[in-house]
Amino acid sequence: MILVTGATGFLGKRVCKKLKTANLKFYSSSLSLGVDLRDKISCDDLFAKVKPEYVLNCAAYVGGISFGYKHPAELFSNNLKMTINLLESAKKYNVKRIVNPISNCVYPAKATLFKEEEIWNGPLHDSVMVYGFVRKAFWVGSWAYAKQYDLDIINIVLSNMYGPEDHFEEERSHALGALIMKFVKAKQNNEPYVNVWGSGEPVREWLHVDDGAQAMIRAMKIEKHLEPINIGVAKGISVLQMAELIKKYVDYPGEIKLDLTKPDGAAYKTVDGSIGERLFNWRPEMDFVTGLRETINWYISNK
Repeated sequence: MILVTGATGFLGKRVCKKLKTANLKFYSSSLSLGVDLRDKISCDDLFAKVKPEYVLNCAAYVGGISFGYKHPAELFSNNLKMTINLLESAKKYNVKRIVNPISNCVYPAKATLFKEEEIWNGPLHDSVMVYGFVRKAFWVGSWAYAKQYDLDIINIVLSNMYGPEDHFEEERSHALGALIMKFVKAKQNNEPYVNVWGSGEPVREWLHVDDGAQAMIRAMKIEKHLEPINIGVAKGISVLQMAELIKKYVDYPGEIKLDLTKPDGAAYKTVDGSIGERLFNWRPEMDFVTGLRETINWYISNK
């Protein structure tokens, strides 16, 4: 049995969809389905009931830059509680393997092309210090439980994900989702311009959620690997270039204005996925422009 935590979230929904398509037996769990992983008893009861062989952990408390600045204490406490309870329950109920996604914000602020061996080579960027730390803490916990209890955990580092059914809320959205919202709203309201946060210069690598879900499922069957594994293609796009693409595909006629009073975040974030490609015999497949157009069309049709 495969247990999917955070099954009603952005990544969790797509993981469940792919498991269903592959006719793999799974159990869906999330806070909205009544299981609070921050509560030790609730987490233990879930594992006792399901007795999972594999856990695909899609549960996290997360948002964009603005959310991170406003809710650092909650990001810290909620994610660490989930981490400790999941590791304890997995050990107690002899889970064969946990697959856990880690955001690429675990890399040092000075890093540009993220390589696994450089993950400890400097401090995190202020904009993601708390969330980056708590995701890194899951890997440290994985190392500890592997050494002491031989618990098998695969930690995969995923770039910022995007795609249909993403968070499209002012605070929770990452830059891509927030920009889609802004341009669609500006077109509907005949607004003369759209404000884009910061200088527009930061470069980000984006991962389509279906590729993220595929990586989660493939990770169940790869060889044991204690170190984090990057999933990526080492190719990014600047915020301004992305805004121009969204403007084009939304068919918005107005201007783009850069709001220099807002933070940029880290300057450059792309991911060297060569080790992941070798271990998985696979790499992310969705072309960014195709995925972006799909996401815009979904948002217009559903929001």
